[in-house]
Amino acid sequence: MNIYDFKLIIFDLDGVIVDTAKYHYLAWKELADTLGFDFTHEHNERLKGVSRTRSLEILLEVGGLTDAFSQEEKEKMAVAKNKRYVEYISTLTSDDILPGASKFLQKLRAVGIKTAIGSASKNAPEILERLGITDLFDIIIDGNSTQKAKPNPEVFELSAQRLDIASEQCAVFEDAQAGIDAALAAGMTAIAVGSPEVLYGASMYVRGVGCVAN
Repeated sequence: MNIYDFKLIIFDLDGVIVDTAKYHYLAWKELADTLGFDFTHEHNERLKGVSRTRSLEILLEVGGLTDAFSQEEKEKMAVAKNKRYVEYISTLTSDDILPGASKFLQKLRAVGIKTAIGSASKNAPEILERLGITDLFDIIIDGNSTQKAKPNPEVFELSAQRLDIASEQCAVFEDAQAGIDAALAAGMTAIAVGSPEVLYGASMYVRGVGCVAN
């Protein structure tokens, strides 16, 4: 498979372009601490690639508190968690871009391949701005643009539709199984940032997007 044969390359954000997972984890853990239970890194693996609302549901399941709060209370928790997360990412700079990612994006654009962000994050525009790479993407489709979270393919389908590119001409870089499943459901080629022992169904596996830059 030659990555340069595709017309559109879509990237998940967290874990693919930048590692903000640690900040998500810290913010969720702080919420769990206030609720009186421990939220571990192993628990956090279940949150990869899913929406903020679903992440909160999983956290409450871990704490045995699924039915303990009203919808209004849950919304306040999600807002509080995101506020803390935003405080963490306010320190991001271009130094936080994962190795080789910027170089790869620049190369894709130099040869005329479209690029997009397809992320569940509602903070994607702010993160990209802080990293200084907003102009390396033709379109950003994030949690503000979609109604359905991965593994629903909506986020990837919208990227292709708005750039008027057929699904079979698109490849997706993802580090979560929900994202791999969403890419396949959209009829696109899935490239996993991770190992086949953890992520299933991808056509290609890489340690990071920077590994493809050469």
